[in-house]
Amino acid sequence: MAIHRIGLLMCCMSSLANAAASTTTFPDAAASDPDKLGWIIARASGRNVAQLLSERIWSRLGAEQDACFTVDSIGTPFAGGGLNTGLRDLARFGEMLRNDGQFNGQQIVPKAVVDDIRGGGDKQAFAKAGYELLKGWSYRSMWWVTNKEDGAFMARGVHGQRIYVDPKAEMVIVRYASHPVASNSANDPVTLPAFEALAEHLSTLP
Repeated sequence: MAIHRIGLLMCCMSSLANAAASTTTFPDAAASDPDKLGWIIARASGRNVAQLLSERIWSRLGAEQDACFTVDSIGTPFAGGGLNTGLRDLARFGEMLRNDGQFNGQQIVPKAVVDDIRGGGDKQAFAKAGYELLKGWSYRSMWWVTNKEDGAFMARGVHGQRIYVDPKAEMVIVRYASHPVASNSANDPVTLPAFEALAEHLSTLP
């Protein structure tokens, strides 16, 4: 890529990388990782993250609506926060993960990948971030893992967006939100108890 073709996204990530070099806390280290992964995927495959998501996952889910990515000035998808979908289609994605990567009669994501996510990450490293409401949790492959008996794990957006998957309760919750405070701490006190209460209720049903 020629220097004059570098878009806004790469410039911003370069600045964040320099700033992050002086910190070791979990949230700072993770904030820009999805966009970095998007670049790695594009470099390794020759296809950007939007193209690969469409070909390998979205088109195979039987989605009701097209999804789209926000892009920068040269068309680079914002992998860290630019995906726009229909609510029911995102629930299909969560249901696919709940069912070990299977959906619509196909193995869309390898079961080994889903198992690896559910297995969670380093709980000690995660604990250093000081999330009071997420004690015992961990972070693995862009997913927040409860490490509880029900095996629940979640994708989280800073304005309250959620994909909450609870395999034991056979439950998937998708939540769209635009909370004015860009922090999960503004949502967790309400959403987490609600999700867990729903899962507990569903788990008692015959």
